[in-house]
Amino acid sequence: MNKLANMRHWPERMSPNFGMSRSNMGMPIINPHQKVVPPGPPPIAAPHPVDGPISYSFNVPFASDLAGPDTEDILHATSDAVLRWTHPEDAPDDVPVHELPVHAQNLAQLRKYCKDITQQSAGALEAHVISTTPKNSRSQVTTVCLAGPADLVYRTRETILNETPLSLRCTTVDVDGNLVANLAEGVLKKGVTDYLDETSAFCGVDIFLLGPKLTPITEVLNGEVELMRMDQRWRVAIYGDAMSSEHAKTRVLIHIDQLLGRIVDGQKMEFSLHQIVCGRNRKNIKLIESATNTAIYFPPPFSPAYNYCPPNAQRRDYQQIFITGENPQSIEAAKIKLHENLMRVRIFVKDVQIPAAKIDSILLSRMDKVRKIVETNGSFIMFPPLGSKSMTVRVQGLENLHVERTVRELMTIVGQFYTATWWISQPADRQLPSPTDIRTMLGDICANSDADVTFDKLTFTITGSDEAVKAALMVISQIKFVVHSQYQIRVKIELANEHKEFVSGKKNGKINKIMGQSNVQIMFDNFGEYNFNIEVQGQTYDSMKQGLNLVEQEMPASISFHVPDQYHKRIIGIGGQHIQRIMKKHSVFVKFSNAMDRGGMGREDDDSRVDNVICRTPARNAQNLELVRDEILEMVDRVDSEFTSQVVNVDRLYHRQLLARLPEIEDLERQWNCKIVFPSTEQASDEVTVTGPQWQVPHCVDAFLGMVPDRHELVLERSPALMVFLESPSFVHDVAPKLKSQYAVDVTVIENPEERTEDGGPTVTLLWTFTRNNAGGLRDAMDFLQDHFATHGIEAVFIKGAIPRPKSDTFEESLQYFDSKLLQHAPALVAVDSPTKPTFGDEVARERVTLFERLRKPGSMSSISNFLDRRKNSSHSANTSFFKGSTNVSKSSLISIESTRSFNADRSPWHDSGVNLPEDENPWAPTRSSTSNGFEHKLTVPHAGEVTPRHATRQSADSGRPSTSHSTNSGYPGPPSGPFR
Repeated sequence: MNKLANMRHWPERMSPNFGMSRSNMGMPIINPHQKVVPPGPPPIAAPHPVDGPISYSFNVPFASDLAGPDTEDILHATSDAVLRWTHPEDAPDDVPVHELPVHAQNLAQLRKYCKDITQQSAGALEAHVISTTPKNSRSQVTTVCLAGPADLVYRTRETILNETPLSLRCTTVDVDGNLVANLAEGVLKKGVTDYLDETSAFCGVDIFLLGPKLTPITEVLNGEVELMRMDQRWRVAIYGDAMSSEHAKTRVLIHIDQLLGRIVDGQKMEFSLHQIVCGRNRKNIKLIESATNTAIYFPPPFSPAYNYCPPNAQRRDYQQIFITGENPQSIEAAKIKLHENLMRVRIFVKDVQIPAAKIDSILLSRMDKVRKIVETNGSFIMFPPLGSKSMTVRVQGLENLHVERTVRELMTIVGQFYTATWWISQPADRQLPSPTDIRTMLGDICANSDADVTFDKLTFTITGSDEAVKAALMVISQIKFVVHSQYQIRVKIELANEHKEFVSGKKNGKINKIMGQSNVQIMFDNFGEYNFNIEVQGQTYDSMKQGLNLVEQEMPASISFHVPDQYHKRIIGIGGQHIQRIMKKHSVFVKFSNAMDRGGMGREDDDSRVDNVICRTPARNAQNLELVRDEILEMVDRVDSEFTSQVVNVDRLYHRQLLARLPEIEDLERQWNCKIVFPSTEQASDEVTVTGPQWQVPHCVDAFLGMVPDRHELVLERSPALMVFLESPSFVHDVAPKLKSQYAVDVTVIENPEERTEDGGPTVTLLWTFTRNNAGGLRDAMDFLQDHFATHGIEAVFIKGAIPRPKSDTFEESLQYFDSKLLQHAPALVAVDSPTKPTFGDEVARERVTLFERLRKPGSMSSISNFLDRRKNSSHSANTSFFKGSTNVSKSSLISIESTRSFNADRSPWHDSGVNLPEDENPWAPTRSSTSNGFEHKLTVPHAGEVTPRHATRQSADSGRPSTSHSTNSGYPGPPSGPFR
């Protein structure tokens, strides 16, 4: 077979229509490096569009696997919420989740709506709903099949998507029980329940007030000891669609601020400027909140793209910003600072074209990743309304550089979706499917692949994620009338422009090998400024599958990580000797970039922490990426080793007090070369992320937890001897100072009349206060105090708050049959707080039954007082705040951190591999891979993560090729070089 590389004069002999027929002949002629066509029979011509009916099938993402709350935890529920989200009492135990009344109601409403459409169109349009449960799955898949004129079909699909509650979710807000209930009387506050009912009706959601939950934790000093603790905070669970639940969540958070004595105000601002005013990683808003002691609540960044609103509910004004503060002066100061930031805004705008089907796929399944991109770059992305068939997406930012980063990372997500076409020609008339057969056929394809399928003039058009498209093609290949006819398959892949030569190889060598091996045709098409299309064409399903798999194996896989610039010369070596040896050894290509290459000199401090080393190789060699990274990092001092992230849980309400100490936090960041990132106010999350060098992050976390106070109460039975010791000068001037100096724990003696023994006797309470980083010393401090009790002949009786020692790692259990005085038998555990599961489970079960067996009506609080009294007097109570602190590291036990990486989108790209891998001698030999839906999974980087622009700390690594549909991340492999103009 003649190779393309040998045809030197082919451009002069090639006509615009040579070798193929294409529907987009208005495209400019491209050179041989952009279009590769092997010798062989020409592909089947695409049928000319003819006005006529089409069949369109798509899945409706109802989230029918979303379960309701545990009925035993419900203390209050809004109107009809229990009936909608719980099964009837007479329902069997194994009833699936998708049969909940709320899911059944949504499905019934969709069926009725489609039936009405069919009747009102007078035969011009047919709409049918098919509900199936795929094999090996208990979740339900709902598919809508439309048949009629194309314009009417697409308008109907848009209407269905915007009038159906899609992607139902449960959003939870933690709240202190004292704010929502009168614990002394054991009743809920009426104002709270009335507000929840009002919010439920106003936003069109269902709200539950749930009691404290049991949380499994791992004891800090001994990772093998799993404890159970009762979380002190109660929960407000909000069930609804994405926009409505976010609206209700914001209202609940604002009401909690009002219960804390804060006042509420707000102002309106142009929606497209919200993220820009917030700044990168919401830095500007955090500065305003810390300076004014306020909380600022912004609407979701993509509200205009979703038009659904529940019946009789109100949508949030997406230009409204809510501000809560201690007094009117602080709120006014926050407004002034917001206005000042707004006046400094200078907008850069760019419009990009994205296929409408891919825009809908992003809106339905990738918005969490898009939100991270927007927050990281401080930019704004304006999507067209869901299902509108519009292809223009607008991106705004403060700098052209941020706009370019946002667009490139967005286009990487676009590359995760494939488009396929299956053309059928010369079918037998007796084999042509009837309209009913077409509807059934498309329903099966959608249910088993989760792709959108169009059938028009014997042509299937499939759009969706890469795995979904391949699964749909596999299902089509099993249809009899399809396989018995002549057909052609085309699969279109989007990839960044800078990877074109990487995939094609030198003189298109890789592509020629694939085409010769699998008997497919591969064409490269210019698609836009950022991405190009790879079209794989096959005359049979098997050849197309093989060719597509080989193309995916040649697509770039990459990881990136941070190495301080001062180590680059050491790693590269004289004349590049060191790095060339590493690249040749592993067949991986390594690229370094410094601050000038990234255009970051004089910019934000975050630029010093971006990923500046990228390793790239074909996907079939991806397993060597980690080896290269490890070998490079061995040449870096331990203090400056790979950047990692650690999450620290701190009560979200205390974040405001920490932000008020922002100068101290900035000193910690400079001291340990780390970055401390607080979650946004709207998230209501307790998770604070600390990112920095692997060996510095634990020290920074320890210092940060030193700013977070904690407390623990130890209740003892009151006795004369005990009181004499606690009031003695030796305890005040000797024992207490030693506890402070040796264990960093303060102890205070208080008397709580509400704390009683089981027989009603008096008690005394020891209040232990400490910082979270010293929580590990509390048990040792208690042991120290107990030794003094024994020295003074005091027999302390613990009522509540004792902490058990972890089980000793001895041979006692194996030597139980030996009677030896040398072996001391461990005493039996007494009733204490947070014991291990075997001693705690039965008591908790009895306590929960006592609480909830009387709550036949979930909204009732008739027996909550009994529950609170029982918990208060129970020696098994876990209602302590100590274990919240014990989940964090201490100085004596720093946990190991799993390294996370991500791809940096800011290096000058390189194109061709230049070196053949060892497998190039026989690159198509079978490799070990799992098979899903008849396709071999392509190799991916073992560890993947989110993309972050160059001014932000990396979270994790990512494959340079567009991530697969089952990936948890996205990364963009093609950075701009230098500042953008």
